[in-house]
Amino acid sequence: PCRAKTNVMFLKTHKTASSTILNIMFRFAERYNLTVALPADQLVHLGYPETFLARFVEEFQAIGQNYNIMCNHLRFNPSEVQKVMAANTFYFSILRNPIPLLESSYVYYKDDVPAFRTSKDVNEYLASPTKYYHPADYKQNIYARNIMWFDFGYDNNAEDNKKYIQVVLKEIEQNFQLILIADHFDESMILLKHTLCWDLDDVIYFKLNSRSQDTMQTLTPESEERIKTWCSLDWKLYLHFNQSFWRRIEETIGLKELEKEVNRLRTRQKELMETCLSDQEAVGKDHINNKALLPFQSGAANILGYNLKQDLDNRTLRTCQKMVMPELQYTSYLYAIQHPHKKRKSLGLPLVWMSFQEK
Repeated sequence: PCRAKTNVMFLKTHKTASSTILNIMFRFAERYNLTVALPADQLVHLGYPETFLARFVEEFQAIGQNYNIMCNHLRFNPSEVQKVMAANTFYFSILRNPIPLLESSYVYYKDDVPAFRTSKDVNEYLASPTKYYHPADYKQNIYARNIMWFDFGYDNNAEDNKKYIQVVLKEIEQNFQLILIADHFDESMILLKHTLCWDLDDVIYFKLNSRSQDTMQTLTPESEERIKTWCSLDWKLYLHFNQSFWRRIEETIGLKELEKEVNRLRTRQKELMETCLSDQEAVGKDHINNKALLPFQSGAANILGYNLKQDLDNRTLRTCQKMVMPELQYTSYLYAIQHPHKKRKSLGLPLVWMSFQEK
């Protein structure tokens, strides 16, 4: 028997199903009454896209290394993160195939990223990215090239040099005990459960921050190949850790057992969806009845959310609300609980969130 790890740092990467993991981490923190390193003041990220500094965490001066969980967006900076997290902290992150990732970024950040804004669609952008992407605007353009490389704290415009890539991969392996793969999300949750010694219910999830099918753009085969070159740092990062992910599964769980556990996870997820949701699935932004449960909407993406059943008893309602709570609302809610004397984060959200604790 192993003991559940409660000091955990999750590096939340962009467009990699990481909002779903953030929800898992927040629920775990609440379940075991743990302290979360939350963004200071009115920030919703830990200083992103600036390189992380300890002072971006609320009350860092007072709390020091006594935070248990860290999982809001930040640009990784190991020495500063170590000031906030205990020495025995478990570090993990998640990667996604750069091909669907770039298309997702394109739609989601279309209005915010200069390189995306001026191109008609994702295929036009990829046909000649250097026409639209100017390194001088690199701070605004981080989502347009090697975004995962950037999130890990490295230069996303660096030259693709074999030796340099080897050095970075080695550093990431030293800093992180586990790298999950978004394209195999359920398998990732089972591996996470085993590695952290958590229960199945600790890693149960409803998919959050996903978008409707009709806002997806179809990449041409040429575009898919171009992404491997244009985002070659991310591509090599992904290939490397996709291999180590499957190796890790074979060494620790085994594929047969993995399949059984994935089925258990999906069965439990289905049960919870039947208990909680009136539609049994995610719905588009215009069909979310309770506007307090509306996820942040960005670019041309229609970010899906959920409708809860009407007649749930208080305890079930609370469980279900937490399962579907979007990232900004959950951050704001935890902040109000952990720092009751501070000014609440103004997210332009209905106050109904804040009356949660009183129930």
